[in-house]
Amino acid sequence: MKLYNLDGNSVSEITINTEKFSNVRLPLLRKVVNLYEANKQCHIASTKTRSEVAGSGKKPFAQKHLGRARAGSKRSPVWRGGGVTFGPKPRNVRFKVVKKERRLALNSAITSKINDEEITVIENINLDKPSTKYISNILKNFKINKTCLIIIPEYNETIWKSARNISNVKMKNVKELNAYDVVSQKKVLITKDALEILNND
Repeated sequence: MKLYNLDGNSVSEITINTEKFSNVRLPLLRKVVNLYEANKQCHIASTKTRSEVAGSGKKPFAQKHLGRARAGSKRSPVWRGGGVTFGPKPRNVRFKVVKKERRLALNSAITSKINDEEITVIENINLDKPSTKYISNILKNFKINKTCLIIIPEYNETIWKSARNISNVKMKNVKELNAYDVVSQKKVLITKDALEILNND
C-alpha cells in the first residue's frame, strides 16, 4: 500500500500482513456487526397485562338478561382501563461473541476497506495543541467530505480534541478499534504506527 504524507502526496510504499488481511469472512463480519447494533439497543418499554392492572376480579354484571355483551372482568383488554394485549415488555437482545471472532471480524472489515480502496495510510499526526483546523485540512487534502474514521496508535487527548468538533469524523485508537467502527464509516485514515500495530498484533 502507498504511504501518504499529511498533504495528500504519496511518499513511499508500506507492506501489510497478507496473512491477516487477505480474506473477508462475510458471515462472521455480519454477525459481529449485528452484535454491536444489538448491544446498543435498550428495550425498556413496558405495558401491563390484564393480570397486572388494578381492578377487581369480580364479574361486573350478570351474564344474561341485560342485553349487554358478556363480561367477566373489568380488567379485560376490551375495557377502558383494562390490560394491554401483546404490548411491549422489557427484553434483552444482547449477545456475545468470543474474542477470536471479534479479532477476525476486525481483520475482515479492514480487508474489505482495502479491497474497496476506502482506506488510506498516512504519516503520524503530531500536534502540540488542539487544532480542529489542522484535522480539517488533512481531510481536505484527501478530499474526504463523508464519514471518516481516523485510527491512531494510542489515545492522544490533543488529537482527540482536535477532531471531536468535526461531525463526520470518528477517532479511535488501535486498542479500542472494532469491526463496527470500520464498516460504519465511509473512509478510513490510519496512521503508519497504527497499521504496524495491527500488522504485528
